[in-house]
Amino acid sequence: MEEEKKSLNFIEQIIEEDLANGLKKDQIRFRFPPEPNGYLHVGHTKAICINFGLGEKYNAPVNLRFDDTNPEKEEQEFVDSIKKDVEWLGFQWDKELYASDNFQQLYEWAVQMIKEGKAYVDEQSSEAITEQRKNPTEDGIESPYRNRPVEESLELFERMKNGEFEEGTMSLRAKIDMTSPNMNMRDPVMYRILKRPHHRTGTEWKIYPMYDWAHGETDYIEQVSHSLCSLEFENHRPLYNWYLDQVLDNDDSKIAPKQREFARMNVSYMITSKRKLQRLVAEKVVTGWDDPRMPTISGMRRRGFTPTSIRNFIDKVGVAKRENLIELQLLEFCVREDLNKVAKRVMAVVDPVKLIIENYPEDKEEWLETENNPEQEGAGTREVPFSRELYIEREDFKEEANNKFFRLKLGGEVRLKSAYIIKAERVDKDANGEITTIYATYDEKSKSGSGTEESLRKVKGTLHWVSAKHAIPVEVRVYDKLFTVEQPDAEKDVDFLDFINPESVKLIQGFAEPGLKEVAVGEPLQFQRIGYFTKDQDSTEDKLVFNRTVTLKDSYKPE
Repeated sequence: MEEEKKSLNFIEQIIEEDLANGLKKDQIRFRFPPEPNGYLHVGHTKAICINFGLGEKYNAPVNLRFDDTNPEKEEQEFVDSIKKDVEWLGFQWDKELYASDNFQQLYEWAVQMIKEGKAYVDEQSSEAITEQRKNPTEDGIESPYRNRPVEESLELFERMKNGEFEEGTMSLRAKIDMTSPNMNMRDPVMYRILKRPHHRTGTEWKIYPMYDWAHGETDYIEQVSHSLCSLEFENHRPLYNWYLDQVLDNDDSKIAPKQREFARMNVSYMITSKRKLQRLVAEKVVTGWDDPRMPTISGMRRRGFTPTSIRNFIDKVGVAKRENLIELQLLEFCVREDLNKVAKRVMAVVDPVKLIIENYPEDKEEWLETENNPEQEGAGTREVPFSRELYIEREDFKEEANNKFFRLKLGGEVRLKSAYIIKAERVDKDANGEITTIYATYDEKSKSGSGTEESLRKVKGTLHWVSAKHAIPVEVRVYDKLFTVEQPDAEKDVDFLDFINPESVKLIQGFAEPGLKEVAVGEPLQFQRIGYFTKDQDSTEDKLVFNRTVTLKDSYKPE
């Protein structure tokens, strides 16, 4: 039992302590609370996996709650994408909720705070308020409106709600402590005037609650037991608790939510600022939120990452209290590890050169059996067409090579995957000296799986190939890192766009076996000896597009 406790992360330890101190198991409830102002990114996967993972561990409900308190940036498109991403990762929420469901209750609580002398209407600009807050080592200056009569603040607040004042002219502030070393406690703004339509409430509201006011109170309304958020909110916790103290009632059946913070997940060569991701989209550096180079969940899905690989990645990263930079190679390792188990093996040639087997009959073709995935029990086999003229990879042939080159060379033999042993005899070249055609002969008795003595003889190299007569043309998109440095937004004086990798995507025209016409968009594939790929949504009947997910191998090994 002691050993099991040691394996718990610090959040699980907190929950276990709460259970030991009287929290009932059926009172445990979590929430994942994204703001619908952009697409979810790799950093959000940690929060999703932590909250829903704890829900699974404790058999507790997890709400999907949209903190939609800022109509300037929030859209239904983002709500829909977030739901799709959470489901794709394999999680199911208990209730779909919105902070906007509680706008009326939040307003009523704010009115009650004004009546109790704990909030007031301030007529200063946001710049003036910021200036008066000073800094942690210097006492702030109280607003000249801080002690205005309660009735006056009540009247002004109602008129704010009714839309009688312009944006920026007034706000509602909590009356806490302008001398607190925690800047969040220096009379924070609770409401601001925003005459913008909301994606759910339309034009009903002219004032909107600030995040800090809405978040904890919504947790309380939903009876969330543990409000888990990233480390940047640690110094907001005193304000979270102060706001809760103002609305807690005497109902013993209700619990006060507990906010606790975990380290954000920063991955090398990626950015996780929604504002910066929006810039990439707006300035057309990428093709959209789901560009396969983007660190968004939709981008990773389109690139061919699997839900299992991302969840395994989060497990390996763990739940920490301190922020650190996670290597991109660990994520790619997890993707490669999962794809090796689930990806169907297919044959495609991305840098083709023609190979003609001169002693193979011109009018002959045959369909050869090949395995779908040797790593997956029950994956079965399929048939691929074979003919006299093939395409092989240009790098798989050299006119002359030393004994360490185990692919095809003049006078040398290799086995064609699931087919025959061939021997290269001669080549044709163009005016520039580039090889245009390789001529070879085959050993008719060496057919794979025929059971003959000739078929069992060993050669050191095995090449993949595609029958030229049956090949389908494909566009292959080879993706690399979007940035050239590990932390593209680390230098404040340098625009992160200066570090964009000009070679982050290369378009290549190749050929593939005909069965790839039937492959579904998003299906994981291994182009044998090349890498892991998936069919892209840009594919049409006349043009098939495949994205490279990751390379086949990497020297990286996780610790």
